[in-house]
Amino acid sequence: MAWIVLIIAGLLETAWATTMKLGAEKFSFSLLTITLVLMLTSLAALYWSMRFLPLGIAYPVWTGIGSVGSVIVSVILFKQHIGLVGIAGLILLVLGMALISFETQ
Repeated sequence: MAWIVLIIAGLLETAWATTMKLGAEKFSFSLLTITLVLMLTSLAALYWSMRFLPLGIAYPVWTGIGSVGSVIVSVILFKQHIGLVGIAGLILLVLGMALISFETQ
């Protein structure tokens, strides 16, 4: 269950980063409010998952999901160009998260 909550926390991190970017492009009080709610919810889910997972695993996985998710959203939604080196970097991030998660096995 802790892993499921951690994955949700990472996805929420991607969501708040996206709403933050949208708000930065065109300020909206509602977007700011949504961003803050998503941030707090993401942190609460991370906090809960850390009750059962070590810091050295939970935090890197959380930030990794947020990082990879943000790049994917940026490519799709904001038309950011990503080359082969960027794709290799994403693959390495995912591989790193997978490898570090084996520490709990």
